[in-house]
Amino acid sequence: MEKIHKPLDFILAFKGAFVASIIALLLFGPIMGLVLSGYDYQAELQRPLIAAVVVFVGRFLFSLLFQFAQHEPRLQWMLPRKTASVWVEGEQVESKQSVRLFSAMTAITVLTLTGQFWLSVAGGVVLYLLLSRLGKRKHQVMVALVVILGLLMPFFATKFWLTVLIAALIYVLLGLGLNIVVGFAGLLDLGFVAFYAVGAYGYGLGHEYLGLSFWAALPLGALMAACFGAILGFPVLRMHGDYLAIVTLGFGEIIRLVLNNWTEFTHGPNGVSAIPPPTLFGLEFSRIPKQGGTPFHEFFGISYDSSFRYIFIYLILFIIVSLMIAVVTRLRNMPIGRAWEALREDEIACRSLGINHVTVKLSAFSMGAMVGGLAGVFFAAYQGFINPSSFTFFESALILAIVVLGGLGSTVGVIIAAFILTILPETLRYLATELPKAIDSMSDYLPSFLHNTLSTLSDGLGDIGSYRVLIFGVCMVLMMIWRPRGLLPIQRRAYHLDKPGDAK
Repeated sequence: MEKIHKPLDFILAFKGAFVASIIALLLFGPIMGLVLSGYDYQAELQRPLIAAVVVFVGRFLFSLLFQFAQHEPRLQWMLPRKTASVWVEGEQVESKQSVRLFSAMTAITVLTLTGQFWLSVAGGVVLYLLLSRLGKRKHQVMVALVVILGLLMPFFATKFWLTVLIAALIYVLLGLGLNIVVGFAGLLDLGFVAFYAVGAYGYGLGHEYLGLSFWAALPLGALMAACFGAILGFPVLRMHGDYLAIVTLGFGEIIRLVLNNWTEFTHGPNGVSAIPPPTLFGLEFSRIPKQGGTPFHEFFGISYDSSFRYIFIYLILFIIVSLMIAVVTRLRNMPIGRAWEALREDEIACRSLGINHVTVKLSAFSMGAMVGGLAGVFFAAYQGFINPSSFTFFESALILAIVVLGGLGSTVGVIIAAFILTILPETLRYLATELPKAIDSMSDYLPSFLHNTLSTLSDGLGDIGSYRVLIFGVCMVLMMIWRPRGLLPIQRRAYHLDKPGDAK
């Protein structure tokens, strides 16, 4: 029996594309059409018009493609996902998608480290084929590959990408901490950056006034942040939803204002400087010893390299992140983790079952704050300088975006989202600066017309650094359309009961 395909509705596609182009023109007009020149401005209307035309054509083609995909089983994967609160564990679709995503990220990593495009593509394809044939053991192999790749990465990456990876791992810690509060317990926290600041200032001020080292500040910073989390948790025990979000937002601003105005203790806007990096059994990773130890390069008789410090910070941070991933995964399956999920689903039902909601909420705030405090200590050690401008509401919004895009309650999704949202802006910045240099270096090997064409394109891409936040926002909107529950939605264990006729 032949399938009857519904004809494409071109009028509907045209209407949607026209509305989208008008909205794009209104949004891009002030951003791209007005260029400041001293105290005056110049109107360059061709830029927003081009953007509106691109949006019109793209929306028109996508609308037709979606209409066709609705009646074509092979193209169903292109349609936006229907919103669902829980994905049942055991479905092979999510397993295949995780393998594809892991292979793609591995290929991108190889491309970043080696610069060989075809090598990265071939490595990604081979890895996908191997993992697809491993069956139930593929997740263990993926974890082992991630650990090996993560430990070897600082020895092959450049100093620039090493610093980007350190920042990405710090945001992984922050995402894991907020995921406990928002993803597991369902408590919307918009002031999570306060615990980040407590950990950072705990190390900076502790070293200045008490002479604390990095290894002493690491547990103390986590403990201080956990105490602040409990202090925040007490006043908001009866608050939910928007009211809880406003109170936590105010808490974050209070911490920032205290750090900014208590100049006698925190030095105010001037911040805390000369924060020492971590040492390895008294070995310092600086050219001249500043903490009374021995330089690392002199102890081993090698030449000094400033990247030694970043490699050591990266390795410590990678180990701590791996341990926190294991702890958070265990907590989810423990009674306290199940109590968090019960509180998230229905607090009234949770309390009716005899669960102490006070203890559950305070434990969620304290555990999440503890992880945020650890991230703050690493941030202070990595930067060597901190001030209140590093802990604004934008940081809380970025951490919340990591949790939402990764998938509320999904540990792996939060990790992937943290790397994407951290590395994507830096990749655009790197592309905007390095692409013109690469084209100029190949001028002797390219025909003149091809070189002129590539130069024109690179000039157009030269402003990517200015539009990276806009591109970042567009990517987030597209993610919310195709994956409304995040990259990897939360999975819950499913128990299958046999039918009466199956039992023998």
